[in-house]
Amino acid sequence: MSTMNISLPDTLKSFVDEQVSQRGYGTSSEYVRELIRKDQDRLQLRRLLLAGAASKPAAPADASYFDGLRDRVRKTAKTNSKA
Repeated sequence: MSTMNISLPDTLKSFVDEQVSQRGYGTSSEYVRELIRKDQDRLQLRRLLLAGAASKPAAPADASYFDGLRDRVRKTAKTNSKA
């Protein structure tokens, strides 16, 4: 694992220390790692949303769509239960 040193103003360091203490993190590094992972997730969601918005419209998700989806799930469940 690589090491990275960061500088924070006293107010931000106090905030991080509070979060570590109140939210059950073992260290400030654990807290920062979780923030970075959440930011990665947020960016991935944004990319997916933008890709979806740029894609061609799909067929409407009406009652027949969901009926077909249920049928596929049931068939898969039956196949998997026999295995």
